[in-house]
Amino acid sequence: MVNRVVVGAHYGLRDWLIQRISALVMVIYSVSLVGYLLLQDNFSYDVWTGIFANLAMRTFSLLFLLALFYHAWIGIRDIVMDYIKPASIRLVIHTLVVLALIVYTIWSVQILWGS
Repeated sequence: MVNRVVVGAHYGLRDWLIQRISALVMVIYSVSLVGYLLLQDNFSYDVWTGIFANLAMRTFSLLFLLALFYHAWIGIRDIVMDYIKPASIRLVIHTLVVLALIVYTIWSVQILWGS
């Protein structure tokens, strides 16, 4: 009989699919932004700030950042689960990464919707 120890890993289709969808969101955002910037005749600070004055662009940017953070979480979690064997060290790394990603998310919202 196989004794499987549950250590917090999510093996399966769900994480694979989420990582692919988040990558697709990041590609669409990046291509859209680069395409828009390449179509500008005179790229300046005013054009750059004008892009992010639009609520749709701020929302799309936040979606991009949330996809990036979740994509990073899945990747880092899988790497840590594969290569860090002591559970205590794994827990510390997971905790630090989650806290950092939460801080990045809050910081992103402040940047996009701050005064």
